[in-house]
Amino acid sequence: MIHPSHGVKIYMATKPVDFRKGHDGLAALVQSHLQKKPFDGAVYVFRAKRADRLKLIFWDGSGLVMAYKRLEQNQFKWPAIKDGVMRLDPPQFEALFAGLDWRRVTARAIRPPAAAE
Repeated sequence: MIHPSHGVKIYMATKPVDFRKGHDGLAALVQSHLQKKPFDGAVYVFRAKRADRLKLIFWDGSGLVMAYKRLEQNQFKWPAIKDGVMRLDPPQFEALFAGLDWRRVTARAIRPPAAAE
């Protein structure tokens, strides 16, 4: 399981990409289609035409890392297919990567205590 820290930005391309692309091809897509910088430390998630596959790339400071995941029996929950990019928070990304419905993950509003005990 991949667990990005809370300071890491996570972007998901909403349109399927050619999954024959490798590190350089996906980095080029980040730059040209998503209008982002592929070497800024953010995680970029891509979907295939088949909803059971995803790839992600990120720059770890010394090289470009690519991960690929295929679900054996289910499909990932994806947003509607259109040109664009969505931002995910780390818990949503973890749910997506686990094959769960990331749209159901919401942050709880936690109020600070009114007084110390």
